[in-house]
Amino acid sequence: MSQYGPMKIFSGTANPLLGQEIAEYLGVRLGGINISRFANGEIFVRFEESIRGSDVFILQSFTDNVNDQIMELLIMIDALKRASAGRITAVIPYYCYSRQEKKAAPREPIAARMLADIITTAGADRVITMDLHAPAIQGFFNIPVDHMTALPMLAQYIQGKNLPDGVVIAPDAGSVKKAEKLAARLDLPLGVMYKRRPAPNIAEMAFFIGDVKGKTPIIIDDMVDTAGSIMQVINALLERDAKPEIHLLTTHGVFSPPAIERLKHEAIKEIVVCNTIPFTPERLLPKLTILSVAPLLGDAIRRIHQDISVSVLFD
Repeated sequence: MSQYGPMKIFSGTANPLLGQEIAEYLGVRLGGINISRFANGEIFVRFEESIRGSDVFILQSFTDNVNDQIMELLIMIDALKRASAGRITAVIPYYCYSRQEKKAAPREPIAARMLADIITTAGADRVITMDLHAPAIQGFFNIPVDHMTALPMLAQYIQGKNLPDGVVIAPDAGSVKKAEKLAARLDLPLGVMYKRRPAPNIAEMAFFIGDVKGKTPIIIDDMVDTAGSIMQVINALLERDAKPEIHLLTTHGVFSPPAIERLKHEAIKEIVVCNTIPFTPERLLPKLTILSVAPLLGDAIRRIHQDISVSVLFD
């Protein structure tokens, strides 16, 4: 039983549809909140109901206008703190700045750590997030972090496609562990591409390991941004005589331009993403399948509120 008051769920403006799905899954009402902006862009927040002593979960993914959405989350947390919320959990399905988790060269920031510090300082007591680009980011927080993964959901979906000639592809060294887990779940072989990044959003292929000739590639990655590196992987697979029936699985479909045009490649049979980031009509593709993470996040929220283990959701 929770030591805090009633569970209340609120959503920022980044992904309100996901917030509504989570509330419906839990059988609760999405809390009332007024978020507006002054003429100069300043953000104003007012909660429309009492949250004194409540166990508050506030959903805010960082999607397109990430800096504005970060500020919105911080202001919401501050308002909750000043209204005497019992506990504040920031539910951040997609955590931005996760590609800046270390210094790759002198005089560079570690922006992922800075963002963790800001969220903690604002007053968050706990964080729920999904498939961080660098899992070590969990350690940047001095508060509990529940790092959820969409891997079981993606594996279950692709298993239903019945691909006995499939081969799981890790598009870079950072995704090898995730690809290994998927390959083990599907009982399929593994291929790995190694690349280097001379600049942001620019990737160059170094070498490829694995046999893909005559096989159906299943590429797994935590996120797809401009899809530049994914295109390099696809070209490398086709050069090695893989079947032009590629399945692309990813948790976060960021899809910054020119990703949509690139992902129309004829060799891509299906793109499977999660709704951690909302999909506007201009970001939809005919071969795009969207899986909802509402049940996963809803179960995590319920377990945290009831003070029971969340680790069972990782299996």
